[in-house]
Amino acid sequence: MKNAPGRDDPRRYDDIIRLPRPVSALHPPMSRRERAAQFAPYAALTGLGAAINETARLTEARVEPDEGLRSALDEALRVLRDRIREQPEISATCFRPDETKPGGAYVTVTGRAKKLDETARTLTLSDGRRLAWEDILILDIIDDNYIM
Repeated sequence: MKNAPGRDDPRRYDDIIRLPRPVSALHPPMSRRERAAQFAPYAALTGLGAAINETARLTEARVEPDEGLRSALDEALRVLRDRIREQPEISATCFRPDETKPGGAYVTVTGRAKKLDETARTLTLSDGRRLAWEDILILDIIDDNYIM
């Protein structure tokens, strides 16, 4: 037996370094993508981050307007009813219920008022958005000549 090269000998693989890579007769070669997938990180807790973020997301409780807010809203709706043909610009602070959790958020919506439906108790804006009267907390009519 020849003297085997030691661990630190740079010539220890000289006898096999130039041999061709073995090719399997049973298994076709893998694509680069398939080979890379073997070494991709595995996320056992897929979706956990999204679930934590959803749980941490805060919602607000719906505020019941006091008598002052309710009378101001009624007055703004009365003025809007009289001026609806002009399609005045409005700004409304509305409650938007959350789709996945109890509560929701207050958002400010601006646009031109197009239609007041007293039967359905909705305000339709010129872009098609509908606001339910019970969701409106504050309603301002914005106009060059009139601000309420």
